[in-house]
Amino acid sequence: MADRQRYVEQVRASVRPGGYVIVATFASDGPAKCSGLEVVRYAPQELHDQFGSDFQLLESAREEHHTPAGALQPFIYCLCRVGAGPAPTRPAGP
Repeated sequence: MADRQRYVEQVRASVRPGGYVIVATFASDGPAKCSGLEVVRYAPQELHDQFGSDFQLLESAREEHHTPAGALQPFIYCLCRVGAGPAPTRPAGP
């Protein structure tokens, strides 16, 4: 837990307000261990909650990675904007 808190503190110190952060980790249904080490798994909102309310969760995506050994490892990616300002709007599609 202390390592994750230091990671969040480093992100806070490194990214200016209005900046963006992409964080990837094992999904909530990912493996309990990777390379013999226990891992922490998250749903997108749970990962966002680790960073706090001054991070705005803009998007999340899931990827199912197949390892060389053939195992399936579900990951999530979260895109957050730092700061409380409004998120930029996306251009309308064609």
